[in-house]
Amino acid sequence: MRIGLSAGRREWIGLAVIALPCLLYSMDLTVLNLAVPSLTADLKPSSTQLLWIIDIYGFLVAGSLITMGTLGDRIGRRRLLLIGAAAFGVASALAAFSTSAEMLIATRAVLGLAGATLAPSTLSLIRNMFLDPRQRAVAIGVWISSYSAGAVIGPPLGGFLLEYFWWGSVFLVSVPMMVLLLVLGPMLLPEFRDPKAGRPDLLSALLSVAAVLGVIYGLKQIAAHGVGGCRRSPSERGWRSALCSSAGSKSWPTP
Repeated sequence: MRIGLSAGRREWIGLAVIALPCLLYSMDLTVLNLAVPSLTADLKPSSTQLLWIIDIYGFLVAGSLITMGTLGDRIGRRRLLLIGAAAFGVASALAAFSTSAEMLIATRAVLGLAGATLAPSTLSLIRNMFLDPRQRAVAIGVWISSYSAGAVIGPPLGGFLLEYFWWGSVFLVSVPMMVLLLVLGPMLLPEFRDPKAGRPDLLSALLSVAAVLGVIYGLKQIAAHGVGGCRRSPSERGWRSALCSSAGSKSWPTP
């Protein structure tokens, strides 16, 4: 190991700080599952709304990762991480005190967009903080383990919180961790940006996410009402066309 490439104490403590958003990123995919019965009793969502409450977070995370990575290269990886952490904390607090199913779906969508900033920015920071190949391999192993740990911790943590608190508590657990990241991040994490970063294609990103969500909306409506029920609704012809195009079929018969 060459001394000039070796990471010091600050980098390893910074890695621990980076692990916090990674833990929450995957924990939010599973922590809500056990809260569904109490959430349903309180907000009374329809079956389709309940599916959106559970799934919208993961859909927007997956659909926004590449765009957020490009944005981080342009404005700075640490800055994007801190912006995402602030948005994640605020959206978590709003989700905890949601008064309707629509409000919870909207806040979960914001959580998905904020969560999409965490993975690319943290991995890019690790790449720049740990220059020695062996140390970088260990750091990436810790990074991956944080995601795995979050997925495992989510359900038991949700069950523990629901035993003593209301369903919104599964969201509030994220707030103090994000506050800690906002306090320690500027002190421990260096800033990096790519001077040759391209301009993010926001229009294409929005169109791709909208297309995916349109198809998913159609599938959820079919699951809720059946194909025949959907055909009788003129307002849903748009997503039917998108669904047919994606499936490669010719057309849907018009009733």
